[in-house]
Amino acid sequence: MLNENAQTDLVKTLSGRDVAQAGALCYRRTENGGFEILFVGSRRNGRWGIPKGHVEDGEASSAAALREAFEEAGVAGIVDKTVFGSFSYRKDTSPNRYQVAVHLLHVSRIADKFPEKDVRKTRWFPLETALREAAQPGLRMLLSRVETLNL
Repeated sequence: MLNENAQTDLVKTLSGRDVAQAGALCYRRTENGGFEILFVGSRRNGRWGIPKGHVEDGEASSAAALREAFEEAGVAGIVDKTVFGSFSYRKDTSPNRYQVAVHLLHVSRIADKFPEKDVRKTRWFPLETALREAAQPGLRMLLSRVETLNL
């Protein structure tokens, strides 16, 4: 896990074809003690993944992860400032490689209205199902680590 300073340095060093992003691995406990992960559908292909997007200049990746979670899924809560892990992926339509610093976000509120409500689908999945549904292999690896945490 990277601290905020190391992670900010990582963001600064990425240039050209590497694009820095931040993502939120949003989770909650159900009434019966189950554990669920929130996924959003890609606008391009509908595949399931976590809310993620660009990091503004001077913005901490944890703040960007929280912002993206609200914009894409309408959720808010407590975001862990420490990077939980990272993964990279490529979009079918771009030559760039996207490097995603992922933060855990314990969801406490879900908004009725949010910026991408009409263009994205959202769905809560039990962790076991999320492991199968995740579009990116690197995301599946991070989800497998969640099983070992006491959240």
